[in-house]
Amino acid sequence: MKTQPLKGMRDLLPAEQRLRDYIQNRILETYRSAGFQRISTPLIEDAENLDKSDGGDNLNLIFKVLKRGEKLQAALASGDASKLSDMGLRYDLTLPLSRYYAANKASLPNPFKVIQTDRVFRAERPQKGRLREFVQCDIDILGDSSPNAEVELIDVTSRALLDIGFTGFTVNINDRRILRGMLQAMGFAPETLDSVCITFDKMDKIGSEGVAKELTEKQLPENAIAALVDFIAAGDVSLDAVAAKCEDPAIANDLKYVLRTAEKLAAGRYGVAYCPSLVRGQGYYTGMVFEVTCPQFSGAVAGGGRYDNMVGKFLGQQVPAVGFSIGFERVCSILLEQGYQIPGAKQRLALVYLPELDFADVLAKAATLRAEYDVTILPQAKKLGKQFGQLEAAGYDAVAFADNDEIKPLGKK
Repeated sequence: MKTQPLKGMRDLLPAEQRLRDYIQNRILETYRSAGFQRISTPLIEDAENLDKSDGGDNLNLIFKVLKRGEKLQAALASGDASKLSDMGLRYDLTLPLSRYYAANKASLPNPFKVIQTDRVFRAERPQKGRLREFVQCDIDILGDSSPNAEVELIDVTSRALLDIGFTGFTVNINDRRILRGMLQAMGFAPETLDSVCITFDKMDKIGSEGVAKELTEKQLPENAIAALVDFIAAGDVSLDAVAAKCEDPAIANDLKYVLRTAEKLAAGRYGVAYCPSLVRGQGYYTGMVFEVTCPQFSGAVAGGGRYDNMVGKFLGQQVPAVGFSIGFERVCSILLEQGYQIPGAKQRLALVYLPELDFADVLAKAATLRAEYDVTILPQAKKLGKQFGQLEAAGYDAVAFADNDEIKPLGKK
């Protein structure tokens, strides 16, 4: 029997789990205080739903679940590998939410402001920062087509990040419709734009040379690729210059409104910026997209966007929808590396007792100490020094004795 978890998955020690619980609860408090309601959906989704979800490269990372019993035997006998699976683990929370909303729309408020904090799975090649099982913290608004929905999500998400100790971050905003108009003006055909956007989204990982190479491998026009590389090299490009290539001026006006309003709400606590190269990798985004970046960390700590067509795949009618997700795993790892301490947390104390004591009296003393400490009860070991060292290593601040009033601080705390 193997003691280690599967590759890309991990066990969590108590200290890290305690921090994760605190961070998740703080995020939930911010979300709930803004009127969002939490739901849960199953880990497993129908394979057809997943395959048709426009999830970009994530569709290649789905953990598929084999058919069972006679259905599996029949699929094996057919020799068609595509028939072996009829379900899969969800790769994000957007597709399950869209299905949930389509199934329960009649009993949900409009607009529906919803929270999801749950596990998702991707068959990634395991490496630092990329797990096969991880937690996402999402808020979404369904049923509101106005740009106020984007503004509200940006505001609530930013306040959640501020509340858990993030500062100096920037909310980067773009609109895929403006980007698509720009790409088309460069010479990319309309039917190739989704593919171009997926490659463009990898720029922070593979650079402009990597983007050009991948687009060349896709046999896209050389002149268009050159124009995109020139655009990347130009760096700072104004919204007015890019929007001039967009046929519908209302799209640019909505983006300007969101930028202006979000900056007003930020009030200098964090940055808000137009980012003409921002794409987001999922194919289901239809309009504005956003990411939160911090200069001291590589990559984004939150991201999202509008996906007005997803619910319509189930209902046959368009339902406006927009969401913002905090990268929970990334946020937790950053805070752990910084030595983050839970503010206002009670000190942790171990109450040790000898076997001859009345255990009811030990419990009563622990109850009294809990007015000031978080208390665990443990039998007193023969080698107290070793026991104290283990408790200190586990994050305890002090030890008390059930048979006297002494409280012994641990370490230098």
